[in-house]
Amino acid sequence: MVTRQGLPVYLFVEMTSLLMPRIFNVLSPIAVFVSVLFVYNRLIADRELTAMQSAGISPWQSAKGAVFLGILASLFSVYIMNWGIPQAESRLRDLEWQVKNHLTQMMFREGEFTPLKNGITVFIDKHEDDGSVSGIFVSDESKPNIKVTLTAEKGRLIKGKSGPRILFINGVRQEINTATFKFNTLTFSRYSADFNNNEGQRKKNASVREKNIFELLNAAADSTLTPADVRKNIVEGHRRILEPLYNLLFALMACVGLLVGLFNRRGQAKTITLQVLSMIVVSGLNLALTNLAGRSLLVLPLIYVNCLMPLIICLYLLWFYNPFYWSRHKSKRILKNED
Repeated sequence: MVTRQGLPVYLFVEMTSLLMPRIFNVLSPIAVFVSVLFVYNRLIADRELTAMQSAGISPWQSAKGAVFLGILASLFSVYIMNWGIPQAESRLRDLEWQVKNHLTQMMFREGEFTPLKNGITVFIDKHEDDGSVSGIFVSDESKPNIKVTLTAEKGRLIKGKSGPRILFINGVRQEINTATFKFNTLTFSRYSADFNNNEGQRKKNASVREKNIFELLNAAADSTLTPADVRKNIVEGHRRILEPLYNLLFALMACVGLLVGLFNRRGQAKTITLQVLSMIVVSGLNLALTNLAGRSLLVLPLIYVNCLMPLIICLYLLWFYNPFYWSRHKSKRILKNED
């Protein structure tokens, strides 16, 4: 719209800013994972975490900072997914509709053919200082088997209730039916053409992202939806419940390996690699299972398993796992074997 049709830059900024909540929803868990992993690895490199563990601080106590960050990011993600994204998507859809129906005069450039919706093409030779235009050519192929050509010396762009209109002055209208080869021509002093094509009716249809969670989970009660749309709505509703939890899960996955694993003076490269691979596997499974659930709701419980099982494992390790116990147990076993 901006590069081809010459819309102003402020519309580009506004429309792209309305897409930012989607990006936040995708990047937020990854950003939390990377930041937590970096901080705890730095604590190990500076021997601060080792000193804390030697002082008797448990892994769970050391992980409270990551837990707090994960909960905070999860709560903000709940807000983004259930209010930010629906509001932004609704505003974006309204803005696109306004651009297509009420800002068409901004799209017409001098000496260029401007394609509109449904096979309508407009050419304007010059914009006059009084707001009118001169040298107008319109090719309309919006109706099947009918081609209409309009040419006029002058005209004026008008915004009507149903969409943009052009008032033609001193011109010719030619129409040909490609099925019957019937040709009609009309010479006029004034003629008005309407470029509305039921776009306003499509504007009323809300997308999945615009609906609230109650509408999504109760999509089966909506008789206007197809079975595929019902599954899509239900899966989206469950995504809004689970997706925020991935912020907390990835925060725990980032610190659990460094907190419960044994200290290695050569670095934590293997542990970090396993943590990154685990995060990628969980993210990949979430994406794959979500796509499969859109085809069959029987897969839906697996989405919860993919999120809640790693979360429970991380909490269990942080709460009950004692690396010093296993270190001493391993040392005793080595000494026993040497004896």
